[in-house]
Amino acid sequence: MVERGRKMEKNDRSVLTQSTRWVIKIGTALLTDSHAGLRRDVVESLSDQVCHLLNDGMQVVLVSSGSIGEGMRRLGWEHRPDKIYLLQAAAAIGQIGLVHSYEAAFQQRGVHAAQILLTHADLASRQRYLNARNTIRELLDLGVVPIVNENDAVVNEEIRFGDNDTLSALAANLIDAECLILLTDQHGLYDMNPTQSDCAQLVRYGKADDPSLLELAGEAGESGRGGMITKLQAAQKASRSGSYTIIASGQEQNVLLRLRGGEEMGTLLSPGKERIAARKQWLAGQLRSNGKLILDNGAVSVLKDAGKSLLPVGVTAVEGEFTRGEIVTCIDHKGLEIARGLVNYNSDEARRIIGQPSHSIEHILGYCGESELIHRDNIAVTA
Repeated sequence: MVERGRKMEKNDRSVLTQSTRWVIKIGTALLTDSHAGLRRDVVESLSDQVCHLLNDGMQVVLVSSGSIGEGMRRLGWEHRPDKIYLLQAAAAIGQIGLVHSYEAAFQQRGVHAAQILLTHADLASRQRYLNARNTIRELLDLGVVPIVNENDAVVNEEIRFGDNDTLSALAANLIDAECLILLTDQHGLYDMNPTQSDCAQLVRYGKADDPSLLELAGEAGESGRGGMITKLQAAQKASRSGSYTIIASGQEQNVLLRLRGGEEMGTLLSPGKERIAARKQWLAGQLRSNGKLILDNGAVSVLKDAGKSLLPVGVTAVEGEFTRGEIVTCIDHKGLEIARGLVNYNSDEARRIIGQPSHSIEHILGYCGESELIHRDNIAVTA
């Protein structure tokens, strides 16, 4: 796995050759063809490439558009409706065809696929965030390819704003993906509109938090830009958890395998250090604390010096009432705040397992969700 936070030289593609976990977003323009619905040849090609990545020891999550286009084909609609309830109906019908196409393509290659439908509310809720995170990570460990899409049939905001770019960034945050691959019908970000100027040059490299890049993107939906603003915004969001982003053309033959091989394709956006620090700042100060965990000296040292997870054995007392996924404050025996984080058990469960080794959790509670009270990825040291 590529080392997070390492210094990367300009346009260094080694992050693509060394990383082990990708989120790949496939745009509607690649998957659908006017009135013909899904392009099965594209699904087959991408699925075949993903299987090669899996054989290379990688884990892959797909965020796939295309359900509305497939639904329109099945309903015989020639024009995209402008009413939300009709779009939702098309999405509900088309989602079946979309997932079936992926399932058939992966089954032919001996790989299982899984459907994950999410909304922004799922990722804003800490409890549901942890549930989704654990489920997707377990699927990846099983060698399964999760197919993620927005739950368009019940949420209208995502359809109205075409937000799968954002969803893919949130998915990258969710599973700590090292790379977010945004496949579109454009070769990447250009310094000017390539349909209006022969002098347009592809931007090979940039920082995800560079505001000047947004000036190059133009308005969302502008001809020749391929919705580039939403992709740059997605790169900014993905960079919060340290993910690199590639914007590349999915029309290029074997694009995923060529990216994996380090070929200079598309636009590479690296995460800024400030964005990663901001994520920790969010955990440390922006959310209200719902309770306290009092730590022994050993746990204090583990959090401050080793950057490890907080285990139940290192906690001596629990104060307050909280549910799983809420933020709690970790304090030492003098009452000084050491860290804040998102807890994996509610307050009643935490009181029962503190001071105990992790292997005793299942015996005490009757089940074992996680071995940590707070995973290191969800802790911000504040001392």
